[in-house]
Amino acid sequence: MNNQKHERIARAFAHGKAFIPFITGGDPSLEVTKELLIAMEAAGADLVEIGLPFSDPIAEGEVIQEATYRALTAGCTTDKLFDMVKEARKTVQIPLVFLTYLNSVFSYGKEAFMKRCVECGVDGLIVPDLPYEEKGEIRDVCREYGIAIISLIAPTSKERIMAIAQEAEGFIYVVSSLGVTGVRQEITTNVAEMTKMVRQATDVPCAIGFGISRPEQAAQMARASDGAIVGSAIVRMVGEHGAACIPLVTEYVKKMKAAVMTAVE
Repeated sequence: MNNQKHERIARAFAHGKAFIPFITGGDPSLEVTKELLIAMEAAGADLVEIGLPFSDPIAEGEVIQEATYRALTAGCTTDKLFDMVKEARKTVQIPLVFLTYLNSVFSYGKEAFMKRCVECGVDGLIVPDLPYEEKGEIRDVCREYGIAIISLIAPTSKERIMAIAQEAEGFIYVVSSLGVTGVRQEITTNVAEMTKMVRQATDVPCAIGFGISRPEQAAQMARASDGAIVGSAIVRMVGEHGAACIPLVTEYVKKMKAAVMTAVE
């Protein structure tokens, strides 16, 4: 099961460069989230990150915090989100990864959470508040169920980059900027240097996120890595247009995927 799961993530990076959108599960409703998953895959998304709404999303900027609040207010729960993903999986073939916080996993029960991930077709977890040194908290149960723990590497990781990369699975999330998520006018971090260090340690693909919103930024980041991750720009679109966001997000994903593919050598 383990290999099969990780193979699906590997396939996301097998056709040049990957474009990875993020949406907050349940914003504005679970039905719209499901429709977005289907539409984004059709528009060229290679993998989708789904934010599991949590009352204290410490790594998120204002846009995603507000989306989380909207989802919780609309009645989204972990169980309902799992059910929706299971339903979407009847159509959606690309890998799906949950972005969640440790508390959500522990309060649900580690074993029960991973079991539901398998049942519903969730391929991996991104856990922003899980330090590299504490991966052991969920490593064994993730391995047992074949769920990839997606490692994060930040500009502050420095001497830990090699160690984190050596243990990485699925793909590596390279954080382009310090601080919380959000759209940035310019990305000044030397991400190429970070990805170079990663590649010395592992052949696990790495994608860059935090701050990317425009096609030229996505192309620039994809040139320095194996793909680009975009969250706040899409979440803002969903927030502004609600259920009417689907055609707008579809067009945006098409445009961003095309930009990422210009980085293929």
